[in-house]
Amino acid sequence: MKNLSTKPKKNSGTFIQLSLKFQKIIFLLLIILCLSGLISPPIALLLGLVIANLTGNPFLDLNHKATTILLQISVVGLGFGMNVNTALAAGKEGFIFTIASLISTLILGYFIGKWLNIEQKTSHLISCGTAICGGSAIAAIAPVIKSDEKQTSVALGVIFILNSIALFLFPAVGHWLNLSQQEFGLWCAIGIHDTSSVVGAANKYGTEALQIATTVKLARALWIIPVALFTSVLFKNKSSKVKTPYFIGLFILAMLLNTYVPQTALVAPYLVNIAKIGLTLTLFLIGAGLNFNVLKSVGLKPFFQGVLLWIFIGTAALLFIIKFS
Repeated sequence: MKNLSTKPKKNSGTFIQLSLKFQKIIFLLLIILCLSGLISPPIALLLGLVIANLTGNPFLDLNHKATTILLQISVVGLGFGMNVNTALAAGKEGFIFTIASLISTLILGYFIGKWLNIEQKTSHLISCGTAICGGSAIAAIAPVIKSDEKQTSVALGVIFILNSIALFLFPAVGHWLNLSQQEFGLWCAIGIHDTSSVVGAANKYGTEALQIATTVKLARALWIIPVALFTSVLFKNKSSKVKTPYFIGLFILAMLLNTYVPQTALVAPYLVNIAKIGLTLTLFLIGAGLNFNVLKSVGLKPFFQGVLLWIFIGTAALLFIIKFS
């Protein structure tokens, strides 16, 4: 009887080990596929979603950190394909609407949160993520308001779900409305939350759209600092330090080198290509972090708040661009 009782445990442990090895092999093969450059960013995101919900992500504990680092490196690499003069023109065009949309989104988010009776910190994180730059803004604001893990996870879940939809939806709408490269680049920089999905959608639309969208989005990301300072006053927390997005400075340096140092042209195309591949892998990892448990934990009210804010900022940005273009 003793032997019979111990045998199934050994077999069970062996099965779990084999299952984990299988998960890792499949996951690594998909990473290699992303690195090959044979698939587009939206397809990479879709593959990540599929693998997360079918076999699981065996490296889930490393996923968020790897995604953050890869995104930042990819954004800096894309700077080697951009011109400072073009970037300044794009930033100037989006500056006024950036301020208007940011303030109105935060105010609207506050009242929607009150209306839906959503916990204040969760509501504020969703509003900041929608108004500024998605997950990066939430990561910066969360320690300022001292949100707990569940509040932060819910806000991130809402933003990442809508980002995934935007990556497919925005290019389709852009083509349907015959938006120019300039119009689409500005629209997706304002209407899509996270930098990764902004760059992914714009890259799918065209080179000029990619340049405009990346520049405007990163300029928008700098608003994390004043919003975080305002948040610390609102939540009466003077001790928390604001995380500065230093990689934006490296992005600007890359643009300066590409514009004013002729020798940069020798390596710039290769760096941009590597950056685009890095972005594809980033979106795969984002998808791989959205398993069913994450989707389930979001809840209907926070998700509804995120959808309403997204519709507001996306529609307002689109109408503004069409009217004044």
